Amino acid sequence: MENLSERINSLSVSATISMAKKAREYKDKGVDVINLSLGEPDFKTPEHICTAAKEAIDSQNYFGYPPVAGYPELRTAIADKLQKENGLPWKSDNVVVSTGAKQSIANVMLSLVNPGDEVIIFNPYWVTYSEIAKLAGGVPIFVKGKLENDYKPTSEQVEEMISSKTKLAIFSSPCNPTGSVYTHEEYGQLADLFSNYPEIMVVADEIYEHIIFEGEHKSIGSYKGMEENTITVNGFSKAFAMTGWRIGYIGAPLWVSRACEKMQGQFTSGPNTIAQRAALHAISSDLGPTKEMAKEYEHRRNIIYDRIAEIPGVKNYKPKGAFYFFPDFSYYFGRSFQGKVINNASDLCMYLLEHGHVSAVTGEAFGEPNNIRLSYAASEEELIEAINRIKNSLQNLT
Repeated sequence: MENLSERINSLSVSATISMAKKAREYKDKGVDVINLSLGEPDFKTPEHICTAAKEAIDSQNYFGYPPVAGYPELRTAIADKLQKENGLPWKSDNVVVSTGAKQSIANVMLSLVNPGDEVIIFNPYWVTYSEIAKLAGGVPIFVKGKLENDYKPTSEQVEEMISSKTKLAIFSSPCNPTGSVYTHEEYGQLADLFSNYPEIMVVADEIYEHIIFEGEHKSIGSYKGMEENTITVNGFSKAFAMTGWRIGYIGAPLWVSRACEKMQGQFTSGPNTIAQRAALHAISSDLGPTKEMAKEYEHRRNIIYDRIAEIPGVKNYKPKGAFYFFPDFSYYFGRSFQGKVINNASDLCMYLLEHGHVSAVTGEAFGEPNNIRLSYAASEEELIEAINRIKNSLQNLT
């Protein structure tokens, strides 16, 4: 007899992971599927990082349990990076290293959110934000960005959502799924807003900070009045092509970092020892490979943007960072193929998988039911073929 908790029954399956699983099932059947559903770099982890991991194994010194919050030398290196690159005042004690940025966010939510607390989520949003907020007993409050502003909610929109129950606000820049980037002026407006509400903690997800094509990355925690109420989340998955190594971190006020360390101590303890040594080398080394990856992503963005523009009825914009497009495909809703009607983005994603053999993720999972997220973390050849398949599949709808 199944007798699951209400907690797990109310938790949604990750849409990105679900679509990637479906794509693998099709591939296992011999179908040539192009997978644009996962936000996973198609580059290998740079060799110098892998060498550091091998050296850690050979040294025989990193096989025991690590400190819960991560090795002191890694935390110090991260703190130095946050000071020099992001203008954040944190020291090693303000840093907690976790098993990926996803766990970092979960630690924060579970440490700060009480049942009934409201969590403002900038919409579109990464699929996990709302689910972790609900898991912590919080109430997601969505503030919806508009296409004409690259889907970035304004400070005025955010303020309308603030109530006496607001505990946290969370967003990413560069954004997953939109690729939009907040400008210095926009950050200044948000900082002016939140500095008037010191009881609200702002969670800034900066995992894509090095994959930015126009302007420069800013950290909202570096703005006046934001130091003590900003929690900066980052990691190694995207910038260093280290998705499987599972290393993320926060930089936060001491009371928050101590709470997250306490929470992590009861869940996973410290993250993988060898991965930590690889991460230390990554963050302490030249960013040349990271910059080369970013250049390649920009090249792919430019190529695919022009091809998406050739698809009739699709509304799109040019993302300034990350490696996603998030076009509006609602023009095709209500059309059908072989008697089966496409009612929404979820239906369209399944149609594209079944008949176009392209795996993408419904925008419904990100808060935008008219859109589909397309990752361009794939080879140029695959991307061009994928857009051609999408275009041809859409032409078959009547």
